[in-house]
Amino acid sequence: MRDGLTRRQALRLGGGFGLLAAAGLSTAAALARRPALTGAELRSAVPLPPAFEVPLPVPGVLRPVAPGRYEITQRVADVEVLPGIRTPMWTYGGTFPGPTIEARRGRPITVTHRNELPVPTVVHLHGGRTPAASDGYPTDLVLPATWVDGHHAMPDPRAVRTRLTRDYTFPHDQRPASLWYHDHRMDFTAPAIWRGLAGFHFVRDDAEEALGLPSGPRELPLMIADRAFAADGTFDYPSLDGTLRARPGVRDSYLGGVLGDVLLVNGAPWPVHEVDAARYRLRILNASNARHYELEVAADDGRRLPLVQIGADQGLLATPVTHAALPVGPAERYDVVVDFAEVPVGGRVRLVNRLGSGRTAEVMAFRVARRARDDSRVPAVLSADLPSWDRPARVRDFSFRAGRLGDGHGWLVNGRPFDPARTDVTARLGDVEVWRLVADVHHPVHLHLAGFRVLSRGGRPPLPHDAGLKDTVSLRPGEAAEIVTRFDGYRGRYLFHCHNAEHEDMGMMANLEIT
Repeated sequence: MRDGLTRRQALRLGGGFGLLAAAGLSTAAALARRPALTGAELRSAVPLPPAFEVPLPVPGVLRPVAPGRYEITQRVADVEVLPGIRTPMWTYGGTFPGPTIEARRGRPITVTHRNELPVPTVVHLHGGRTPAASDGYPTDLVLPATWVDGHHAMPDPRAVRTRLTRDYTFPHDQRPASLWYHDHRMDFTAPAIWRGLAGFHFVRDDAEEALGLPSGPRELPLMIADRAFAADGTFDYPSLDGTLRARPGVRDSYLGGVLGDVLLVNGAPWPVHEVDAARYRLRILNASNARHYELEVAADDGRRLPLVQIGADQGLLATPVTHAALPVGPAERYDVVVDFAEVPVGGRVRLVNRLGSGRTAEVMAFRVARRARDDSRVPAVLSADLPSWDRPARVRDFSFRAGRLGDGHGWLVNGRPFDPARTDVTARLGDVEVWRLVADVHHPVHLHLAGFRVLSRGGRPPLPHDAGLKDTVSLRPGEAAEIVTRFDGYRGRYLFHCHNAEHEDMGMMANLEIT
Protein backbone atom coordinates (compact mmCIF):
# COMPACT_ATOMS: atom_id res chain seq x y z
CA MET A 1 0.00 0.00 0.00
CA ARG A 2 0.95 3.65 -0.43
CA ASP A 3 3.39 5.03 2.20
CA GLY A 4 4.37 1.51 3.19
CA LEU A 5 1.17 0.69 5.10
CA THR A 6 -0.24 -2.80 5.18
CA ARG A 7 -3.95 -3.45 4.70
CA ARG A 8 -4.34 -4.20 8.43
CA GLN A 9 -2.56 -0.97 9.37
CA ALA A 10 -4.82 0.99 7.06
CA LEU A 11 -7.83 -0.55 8.77
CA ARG A 12 -6.49 0.65 12.12
CA LEU A 13 -6.01 4.12 10.69
CA GLY A 14 -9.66 4.31 9.79
CA GLY A 15 -9.96 2.69 6.37
CA GLY A 16 -10.95 5.05 3.60
CA PHE A 17 -10.00 5.62 0.00
CA GLY A 18 -6.47 4.23 0.21
CA LEU A 19 -7.68 0.95 1.71
CA LEU A 20 -10.47 0.55 -0.82
CA ALA A 21 -8.11 1.20 -3.71
CA ALA A 22 -5.59 -1.25 -2.27
CA ALA A 23 -8.33 -3.86 -2.12
CA GLY A 24 -8.60 -3.67 -5.91
CA LEU A 25 -11.44 -1.16 -6.36
CA SER A 26 -11.24 1.46 -9.06
CA THR A 27 -10.99 5.12 -8.09
CA ALA A 28 -14.65 5.65 -8.99
CA ALA A 29 -15.74 2.64 -6.95
CA ALA A 30 -13.59 3.73 -4.02
CA LEU A 31 -15.10 7.21 -4.08
CA ALA A 32 -18.61 5.76 -4.27
CA ARG A 33 -17.95 3.71 -1.13
CA ARG A 34 -16.55 6.45 1.07
CA PRO A 35 -16.94 5.48 4.72
CA ALA A 36 -19.03 7.81 6.89
CA LEU A 37 -16.44 8.05 9.66
CA THR A 38 -12.73 7.76 10.31
CA GLY A 39 -11.87 6.34 13.74
CA ALA A 40 -12.93 3.70 16.27
CA GLU A 41 -15.61 3.98 18.93
CA LEU A 42 -15.15 3.47 22.65
CA ARG A 43 -18.06 1.87 24.54
CA SER A 44 -19.05 3.26 27.92
CA ALA A 45 -18.96 0.96 30.94
CA VAL A 46 -21.66 2.77 32.93
CA PRO A 47 -25.44 2.84 32.40
CA LEU A 48 -26.35 5.73 30.13
CA PRO A 49 -29.35 8.01 30.75
CA PRO A 50 -32.42 8.12 28.49
CA ALA A 51 -32.35 10.73 25.77
CA PHE A 52 -34.11 14.09 26.08
CA GLU A 53 -34.45 14.26 29.86
CA VAL A 54 -31.46 16.39 30.93
CA PRO A 55 -32.06 20.14 30.39
CA LEU A 56 -29.70 21.86 27.95
CA PRO A 57 -27.16 23.97 29.86
CA VAL A 58 -26.12 27.31 28.37
CA PRO A 59 -22.50 28.23 29.18
CA GLY A 60 -22.08 31.29 31.38
CA VAL A 61 -20.52 34.48 30.04
CA LEU A 62 -17.10 35.43 31.40
CA ARG A 63 -17.05 38.80 33.15
CA PRO A 64 -14.05 41.14 32.80
CA VAL A 65 -11.89 41.82 35.86
CA ALA A 66 -11.13 45.25 34.39
CA PRO A 67 -12.00 46.95 31.08
CA GLY A 68 -10.63 44.70 28.32
CA ARG A 69 -9.07 42.20 30.76
CA TYR A 70 -10.24 38.69 31.63
CA GLU A 71 -8.88 35.86 33.76
CA ILE A 72 -9.39 32.11 33.44
CA THR A 73 -7.97 29.44 35.74
CA GLN A 74 -7.36 26.04 34.19
CA ARG A 75 -8.08 23.50 36.91
CA VAL A 76 -9.39 20.05 37.72
CA ALA A 77 -13.06 20.00 38.69
CA ASP A 78 -15.63 17.29 39.36
CA VAL A 79 -18.49 17.91 36.94
CA GLU A 80 -21.85 16.13 36.79
CA VAL A 81 -22.02 15.14 33.14
CA LEU A 82 -24.11 11.97 33.51
CA PRO A 83 -26.92 12.40 36.06
CA GLY A 84 -25.77 11.39 39.54
CA ILE A 85 -22.15 10.77 38.51
CA ARG A 86 -19.27 13.19 39.12
CA THR A 87 -16.61 13.11 36.42
CA PRO A 88 -13.18 14.66 37.07
CA MET A 89 -12.42 17.01 34.20
CA TRP A 90 -9.79 19.47 33.09
CA THR A 91 -11.66 22.73 32.83
CA TYR A 92 -11.48 26.40 32.07
CA GLY A 93 -12.82 27.97 35.24
CA GLY A 94 -14.39 24.82 36.68
CA THR A 95 -17.06 24.28 34.00
CA PHE A 96 -17.49 22.35 30.76
CA PRO A 97 -17.73 24.01 28.33
CA GLY A 98 -15.57 26.82 29.69
CA PRO A 99 -17.08 30.29 30.11
CA THR A 100 -18.12 32.05 26.93
CA ILE A 101 -16.16 35.16 25.96
CA GLU A 102 -18.27 37.90 24.34
CA ALA A 103 -16.23 40.39 22.33
CA ARG A 104 -16.76 43.32 19.97
CA ARG A 105 -15.18 43.78 16.56
CA GLY A 106 -12.12 46.04 16.77
CA ARG A 107 -11.98 46.04 20.57
CA PRO A 108 -8.90 44.16 21.81
CA ILE A 109 -8.95 42.15 25.00
CA THR A 110 -6.32 40.32 27.04
CA VAL A 111 -7.11 36.99 28.68
CA THR A 112 -4.77 35.83 31.44
CA HIS A 113 -4.74 32.05 31.71
CA ARG A 114 -3.48 30.49 34.93
CA ASN A 115 -2.46 26.83 34.71
CA GLU A 116 -3.29 24.83 37.84
CA LEU A 117 -3.44 21.54 35.93
CA PRO A 118 -0.76 18.83 36.36
CA VAL A 119 0.65 19.28 32.82
CA PRO A 120 1.65 22.16 30.51
CA THR A 121 -1.07 23.79 28.43
CA VAL A 122 -1.38 26.08 25.39
CA VAL A 123 -4.48 28.10 24.46
CA HIS A 124 -5.49 28.58 20.81
CA LEU A 125 -8.34 30.85 19.77
CA HIS A 126 -9.63 28.84 16.83
CA GLY A 127 -10.69 31.18 14.05
CA GLY A 128 -9.01 34.19 15.62
CA ARG A 129 -7.09 36.71 13.53
CA THR A 130 -4.43 36.80 16.18
CA PRO A 131 -0.78 37.92 16.47
CA ALA A 132 1.60 34.96 16.44
CA ALA A 133 2.64 35.48 20.08
CA SER A 134 -0.98 34.85 21.19
CA ASP A 135 -2.00 32.25 18.59
CA GLY A 136 -1.23 29.28 20.81
CA TYR A 137 1.68 27.66 19.01
CA PRO A 138 1.96 24.08 20.35
CA THR A 139 5.37 24.55 22.01
CA ASP A 140 4.60 27.94 23.61
CA LEU A 141 3.78 26.20 26.86
CA VAL A 142 2.29 27.50 30.08
CA LEU A 143 4.06 25.31 32.64
CA PRO A 144 2.51 24.29 35.95
CA ALA A 145 4.21 25.67 39.04
CA THR A 146 5.92 22.34 39.84
CA TRP A 147 6.72 21.13 36.32
CA VAL A 148 10.18 19.63 35.85
CA ASP A 149 11.62 19.21 32.36
CA GLY A 150 12.60 15.79 31.11
CA HIS A 151 9.28 14.74 29.57
CA HIS A 152 8.87 13.89 25.90
CA ALA A 153 9.23 17.01 23.78
CA MET A 154 10.42 18.03 20.33
CA PRO A 155 13.16 20.66 20.43
CA ASP A 156 11.99 24.08 19.32
CA PRO A 157 14.47 26.96 19.55
CA ARG A 158 11.68 29.50 18.99
CA ALA A 159 9.39 28.27 21.76
CA VAL A 160 8.30 30.86 24.32
CA ARG A 161 7.44 29.22 27.62
CA THR A 162 6.00 30.80 30.74
CA ARG A 163 5.37 29.41 34.19
CA LEU A 164 1.92 29.39 35.77
CA THR A 165 0.36 32.26 33.77
CA ARG A 166 0.32 33.74 30.28
CA ASP A 167 -1.42 36.73 28.74
CA TYR A 168 -3.15 36.15 25.39
CA THR A 169 -4.11 39.30 23.47
CA PHE A 170 -6.89 39.18 20.87
CA PRO A 171 -7.33 42.33 18.72
CA HIS A 172 -10.65 41.17 17.18
CA ASP A 173 -9.78 42.88 13.91
CA GLN A 174 -12.09 40.52 12.04
CA ARG A 175 -15.66 39.90 10.96
CA PRO A 176 -18.19 38.90 13.64
CA ALA A 177 -17.99 35.12 14.00
CA SER A 178 -18.34 32.05 16.21
CA LEU A 179 -14.86 31.24 17.48
CA TRP A 180 -13.79 28.76 20.14
CA TYR A 181 -10.79 28.37 22.39
CA HIS A 182 -9.17 25.07 23.24
CA ASP A 183 -5.92 23.46 24.34
CA HIS A 184 -3.23 23.11 21.65
CA ARG A 185 -0.32 21.50 23.48
CA MET A 186 2.23 19.66 21.34
CA ASP A 187 1.40 15.92 21.07
CA PHE A 188 -1.42 16.06 23.64
CA THR A 189 -4.16 18.23 22.13
CA ALA A 190 -6.61 15.35 21.65
CA PRO A 191 -6.73 14.03 25.24
CA ALA A 192 -6.72 17.57 26.67
CA ILE A 193 -9.79 18.58 24.65
CA TRP A 194 -11.39 15.21 25.50
CA ARG A 195 -10.93 15.98 29.20
CA GLY A 196 -12.76 19.30 28.84
CA LEU A 197 -10.53 22.16 27.65
CA ALA A 198 -12.86 23.97 25.24
CA GLY A 199 -15.10 27.05 25.28
CA PHE A 200 -16.96 29.53 23.01
CA HIS A 201 -15.68 32.99 22.00
CA PHE A 202 -18.06 35.20 20.02
CA VAL A 203 -17.18 38.36 18.11
CA ARG A 204 -20.08 40.74 17.40
CA ASP A 205 -20.66 44.14 15.79
CA ASP A 206 -23.43 46.69 15.31
CA ALA A 207 -24.13 45.75 11.68
CA GLU A 208 -24.88 42.12 12.54
CA GLU A 209 -27.06 43.11 15.48
CA ALA A 210 -29.09 45.44 13.23
CA LEU A 211 -30.15 42.56 10.95
CA GLY A 212 -32.97 41.43 13.24
CA LEU A 213 -31.77 37.84 13.61
CA PRO A 214 -33.05 35.82 16.59
CA SER A 215 -31.23 36.98 19.72
CA GLY A 216 -31.22 36.84 23.50
CA PRO A 217 -32.69 33.55 24.77
CA ARG A 218 -33.48 32.63 21.15
CA GLU A 219 -29.79 32.50 20.28
CA LEU A 220 -28.32 29.20 21.49
CA PRO A 221 -24.65 28.15 21.39
CA LEU A 222 -24.49 24.38 20.83
CA MET A 223 -21.14 22.66 21.43
CA ILE A 224 -21.55 19.07 20.22
CA ALA A 225 -18.98 16.54 21.41
CA ASP A 226 -18.81 12.78 21.88
CA ARG A 227 -17.30 11.06 24.91
CA ALA A 228 -17.16 7.64 26.56
CA PHE A 229 -17.19 6.76 30.26
CA ALA A 230 -15.24 4.21 32.27
CA ALA A 231 -16.88 2.15 35.02
CA ASP A 232 -15.84 4.66 37.71
CA GLY A 233 -17.47 7.57 35.86
CA THR A 234 -14.24 9.05 34.51
CA PHE A 235 -13.83 9.78 30.82
CA ASP A 236 -12.47 6.77 28.97
CA TYR A 237 -9.68 7.56 26.52
CA PRO A 238 -7.09 5.17 25.00
CA SER A 239 -3.93 7.15 25.88
CA LEU A 240 -0.62 5.33 25.91
CA ASP A 241 0.24 7.46 28.96
CA GLY A 242 -2.78 8.26 31.11
CA THR A 243 -0.92 11.02 32.96
CA LEU A 244 -0.35 12.90 29.67
CA ARG A 245 3.12 13.78 30.91
CA ALA A 246 5.54 11.75 28.82
CA ARG A 247 4.42 9.41 26.07
CA PRO A 248 1.97 10.76 23.48
CA GLY A 249 -0.39 8.75 21.31
CA VAL A 250 -3.24 6.26 21.53
CA ARG A 251 -3.57 2.49 21.31
CA ASP A 252 -3.30 1.06 17.79
CA SER A 253 -7.03 0.49 17.34
CA TYR A 254 -7.67 4.22 17.71
CA LEU A 255 -4.98 5.63 15.42
CA GLY A 256 -7.69 6.77 13.01
CA GLY A 257 -9.41 8.84 15.68
CA VAL A 258 -11.29 8.38 18.95
CA LEU A 259 -15.09 8.29 18.91
CA GLY A 260 -17.35 8.16 21.96
CA ASP A 261 -20.77 6.53 22.32
CA VAL A 262 -22.29 9.44 24.30
CA LEU A 263 -23.25 12.64 22.50
CA LEU A 264 -23.00 15.75 24.66
CA VAL A 265 -24.38 19.19 23.86
CA ASN A 266 -22.92 21.91 26.07
CA GLY A 267 -21.68 19.14 28.33
CA ALA A 268 -25.06 17.40 28.79
CA PRO A 269 -25.99 13.97 27.35
CA TRP A 270 -28.76 14.10 24.73
CA PRO A 271 -30.37 17.17 26.34
CA VAL A 272 -33.76 18.79 25.81
CA HIS A 273 -34.55 22.49 25.58
CA GLU A 274 -37.90 24.29 25.84
CA VAL A 275 -38.50 26.76 23.02
CA ASP A 276 -41.15 29.19 21.89
CA ALA A 277 -42.97 28.61 18.62
CA ALA A 278 -40.57 31.03 16.95
CA ARG A 279 -37.27 31.32 15.10
CA TYR A 280 -34.08 30.33 16.93
CA ARG A 281 -30.48 30.99 15.98
CA LEU A 282 -28.38 27.89 16.65
CA ARG A 283 -24.61 28.47 16.74
CA ILE A 284 -23.33 24.96 16.17
CA LEU A 285 -19.78 23.85 16.93
CA ASN A 286 -18.46 20.34 16.36
CA ALA A 287 -15.96 20.05 19.25
CA SER A 288 -15.52 16.29 18.80
CA ASN A 289 -12.03 14.91 18.33
CA ALA A 290 -12.85 12.84 15.24
CA ARG A 291 -16.61 12.34 14.84
CA HIS A 292 -18.41 13.82 11.84
CA TYR A 293 -22.12 14.64 11.92
CA GLU A 294 -24.84 15.15 9.36
CA LEU A 295 -27.48 17.11 11.20
CA GLU A 296 -31.19 17.10 10.44
CA VAL A 297 -34.13 18.65 12.32
CA ALA A 298 -37.04 16.19 12.57
CA ALA A 299 -40.42 16.78 14.21
CA ASP A 300 -42.19 13.87 15.87
CA ASP A 301 -45.03 14.16 13.33
CA GLY A 302 -42.56 13.23 10.57
CA ARG A 303 -41.92 16.70 9.16
CA ARG A 304 -38.38 17.89 8.49
CA LEU A 305 -37.65 21.49 9.42
CA PRO A 306 -35.19 23.31 7.16
CA LEU A 307 -31.84 24.48 8.48
CA VAL A 308 -31.34 28.01 7.15
CA GLN A 309 -27.61 28.64 7.22
CA ILE A 310 -26.68 32.26 7.88
CA GLY A 311 -23.03 31.87 8.88
CA ALA A 312 -19.91 29.73 8.56
CA ASP A 313 -16.65 29.48 10.51
CA GLN A 314 -15.65 33.08 9.82
CA GLY A 315 -18.99 34.83 10.07
CA LEU A 316 -22.11 35.68 8.11
CA LEU A 317 -22.76 34.46 4.58
CA ALA A 318 -23.63 36.92 1.84
CA THR A 319 -27.12 35.39 1.56
CA PRO A 320 -28.88 32.55 3.42
CA VAL A 321 -28.52 28.94 2.25
CA THR A 322 -31.25 26.41 3.10
CA HIS A 323 -30.34 22.79 3.88
CA ALA A 324 -32.38 19.68 4.54
CA ALA A 325 -29.34 18.21 6.29
CA LEU A 326 -26.01 19.77 7.22
CA PRO A 327 -22.65 17.93 7.37
CA VAL A 328 -20.36 19.19 10.14
CA GLY A 329 -16.75 18.06 10.47
CA PRO A 330 -14.58 18.41 13.58
CA ALA A 331 -13.89 22.09 14.48
CA GLU A 332 -16.38 23.45 11.93
CA ARG A 333 -18.99 25.99 13.01
CA TYR A 334 -22.35 26.58 11.36
CA ASP A 335 -24.75 29.39 12.23
CA VAL A 336 -28.30 28.33 11.37
CA VAL A 337 -31.87 29.49 11.98
CA VAL A 338 -34.64 26.98 12.70
CA ASP A 339 -38.28 28.11 12.78
CA PHE A 340 -40.50 26.26 15.26
CA ALA A 341 -43.60 28.37 14.43
CA GLU A 342 -45.48 25.53 12.69
CA VAL A 343 -44.84 22.98 15.43
CA PRO A 344 -47.85 22.59 17.77
CA VAL A 345 -47.44 23.50 21.44
CA GLY A 346 -46.27 20.36 23.24
CA GLY A 347 -44.65 19.04 20.10
CA ARG A 348 -41.11 17.72 20.08
CA VAL A 349 -38.42 18.32 17.48
CA ARG A 350 -35.21 16.28 17.44
CA LEU A 351 -31.78 17.24 16.19
CA VAL A 352 -30.57 13.97 14.67
CA ASN A 353 -27.27 12.74 13.27
CA ARG A 354 -27.71 10.88 9.99
CA LEU A 355 -24.16 9.51 10.23
CA GLY A 356 -24.83 7.91 13.62
CA SER A 357 -26.36 4.60 14.63
CA GLY A 358 -28.16 3.64 17.80
CA ARG A 359 -27.60 6.28 20.49
CA THR A 360 -25.23 8.33 18.32
CA ALA A 361 -28.05 8.97 15.83
CA GLU A 362 -29.72 11.27 18.38
CA VAL A 363 -28.19 14.62 19.39
CA MET A 364 -30.79 16.60 21.36
CA ALA A 365 -34.45 17.66 21.34
CA PHE A 366 -36.49 20.83 21.47
CA ARG A 367 -39.93 20.92 23.07
CA VAL A 368 -42.27 23.70 21.95
CA ALA A 369 -43.68 25.13 25.17
CA ARG A 370 -45.75 28.12 24.09
CA ARG A 371 -46.87 30.50 21.36
CA ALA A 372 -45.02 33.79 21.47
CA ARG A 373 -44.46 36.96 19.51
CA ASP A 374 -41.55 36.79 17.08
CA ASP A 375 -40.15 39.98 15.56
CA SER A 376 -37.00 38.33 14.24
CA ARG A 377 -36.23 37.86 10.56
CA VAL A 378 -33.70 36.33 8.18
CA PRO A 379 -32.82 39.05 5.65
CA ALA A 380 -32.26 38.15 2.00
CA VAL A 381 -28.85 39.89 2.25
CA LEU A 382 -26.80 39.17 5.34
CA SER A 383 -23.40 40.66 4.65
CA ALA A 384 -21.65 42.74 2.01
CA ASP A 385 -18.10 42.52 3.37
CA LEU A 386 -17.11 39.01 2.29
CA PRO A 387 -13.69 39.18 0.62
CA SER A 388 -13.37 38.37 -3.07
CA TRP A 389 -9.94 37.45 -4.38
CA ASP A 390 -8.77 37.00 -7.96
CA ARG A 391 -7.34 33.55 -8.54
CA PRO A 392 -3.53 33.72 -8.67
CA ALA A 393 -1.44 31.68 -11.10
CA ARG A 394 0.40 29.81 -8.35
CA VAL A 395 -1.18 26.77 -6.72
CA ARG A 396 0.39 24.89 -3.81
CA ASP A 397 -0.36 21.18 -3.34
CA PHE A 398 -0.67 19.46 0.04
CA SER A 399 -1.40 15.80 0.70
CA PHE A 400 -2.84 14.62 4.01
CA ARG A 401 -2.11 10.90 4.28
CA ALA A 402 -1.17 8.11 6.65
CA GLY A 403 2.49 7.06 6.67
CA ARG A 404 5.53 5.98 8.62
CA LEU A 405 6.39 7.94 11.77
CA GLY A 406 9.61 6.63 13.30
CA ASP A 407 9.12 2.96 14.14
CA GLY A 408 5.35 3.28 14.04
CA HIS A 409 2.61 4.89 12.00
CA GLY A 410 1.22 8.37 11.99
CA TRP A 411 -0.30 11.08 9.87
CA LEU A 412 1.74 13.24 7.50
CA VAL A 413 1.49 16.43 5.45
CA ASN A 414 3.26 16.01 2.10
CA GLY A 415 4.90 12.87 3.42
CA ARG A 416 6.51 14.52 6.46
CA PRO A 417 5.57 14.57 10.14
CA PHE A 418 5.43 17.85 12.00
CA ASP A 419 8.69 19.42 13.15
CA PRO A 420 8.45 22.78 14.98
CA ALA A 421 12.02 23.63 13.96
CA ARG A 422 11.25 23.35 10.23
CA THR A 423 9.52 25.94 8.04
CA ASP A 424 7.22 24.16 5.60
CA VAL A 425 5.60 27.11 3.80
CA THR A 426 6.66 30.74 3.52
CA ALA A 427 4.17 33.35 2.32
CA ARG A 428 4.41 37.12 2.18
CA LEU A 429 1.98 39.30 4.09
CA GLY A 430 -0.78 40.28 1.66
CA ASP A 431 -0.22 37.38 -0.75
CA VAL A 432 -3.24 35.62 -2.26
CA GLU A 433 -2.71 31.90 -2.78
CA VAL A 434 -4.65 28.85 -3.92
CA TRP A 435 -4.02 25.62 -2.03
CA ARG A 436 -5.03 22.21 -3.34
CA LEU A 437 -5.66 19.80 -0.45
CA VAL A 438 -5.81 16.02 -1.04
CA ALA A 439 -6.91 13.45 1.55
CA ASP A 440 -6.74 9.67 1.95
CA VAL A 441 -9.40 9.41 4.70
CA HIS A 442 -11.48 12.08 6.45
CA HIS A 443 -9.32 15.09 7.25
CA PRO A 444 -10.83 18.38 8.49
CA VAL A 445 -8.03 20.80 7.53
CA HIS A 446 -7.68 23.98 9.60
CA LEU A 447 -5.67 27.07 8.64
CA HIS A 448 -4.54 29.41 11.42
CA LEU A 449 -4.72 33.23 11.07
CA ALA A 450 -6.54 33.47 7.73
CA GLY A 451 -10.02 32.63 6.53
CA PHE A 452 -10.52 31.10 3.09
CA ARG A 453 -13.10 30.42 0.40
CA VAL A 454 -13.66 26.91 -0.97
CA LEU A 455 -13.22 27.03 -4.74
CA SER A 456 -13.89 23.43 -5.72
CA ARG A 457 -14.21 19.82 -4.58
CA GLY A 458 -12.96 17.11 -6.91
CA GLY A 459 -12.75 19.60 -9.76
CA ARG A 460 -16.42 20.48 -9.34
CA PRO A 461 -18.09 23.52 -7.75
CA PRO A 462 -18.11 23.64 -3.94
CA LEU A 463 -21.02 22.12 -2.05
CA PRO A 464 -23.82 24.28 -0.60
CA HIS A 465 -22.41 24.00 2.95
CA ASP A 466 -19.04 25.35 1.71
CA ALA A 467 -20.53 28.84 1.36
CA GLY A 468 -18.97 31.82 3.05
CA LEU A 469 -15.60 32.37 4.67
CA LYS A 470 -14.19 29.34 6.44
CA ASP A 471 -11.10 28.33 8.43
CA THR A 472 -11.71 24.56 8.42
CA VAL A 473 -12.66 22.43 5.42
CA SER A 474 -13.73 18.83 5.91
CA LEU A 475 -12.16 16.62 3.24
CA ARG A 476 -13.82 13.30 2.51
CA PRO A 477 -11.86 10.11 1.70
CA GLY A 478 -10.08 10.37 -1.63
CA GLU A 479 -11.17 13.96 -2.12
CA ALA A 480 -9.24 16.99 -3.37
CA ALA A 481 -10.42 20.52 -2.62
CA GLU A 482 -9.10 23.90 -3.66
CA ILE A 483 -9.20 26.90 -1.33
CA VAL A 484 -8.17 30.52 -1.87
CA THR A 485 -6.96 32.83 0.90
CA ARG A 486 -5.12 36.06 1.55
CA PHE A 487 -2.47 36.11 4.26
CA ASP A 488 -3.00 39.40 6.03
CA GLY A 489 -3.06 40.73 9.54
CA TYR A 490 0.22 39.68 11.10
CA ARG A 491 3.67 38.31 10.39
CA GLY A 492 5.09 35.36 12.26
CA ARG A 493 4.87 31.60 12.66
CA TYR A 494 1.50 29.91 12.26
CA LEU A 495 0.15 26.43 11.52
CA PHE A 496 -2.12 24.46 9.26
CA HIS A 497 -3.15 20.95 10.25
CA CYS A 498 -5.76 18.25 10.34
CA HIS A 499 -8.30 18.90 13.11
CA ASN A 500 -8.98 15.24 13.72
CA ALA A 501 -7.22 15.75 17.03
CA GLU A 502 -5.61 12.30 17.06
CA HIS A 503 -4.18 12.89 13.57
CA GLU A 504 -2.88 16.27 14.72
CA ASP A 505 -1.09 14.73 17.70
CA MET A 506 0.48 12.07 15.46
CA GLY A 507 2.24 14.47 13.14
CA MET A 508 -0.36 15.94 10.75
CA MET A 509 0.62 19.59 11.16
CA ALA A 510 2.85 21.95 9.17
CA ASN A 511 4.43 25.35 9.77
CA LEU A 512 3.40 28.48 7.88
CA GLU A 513 5.75 31.47 8.11
CA ILE A 514 4.25 34.85 7.16
CA THR A 515 7.01 37.33 6.27
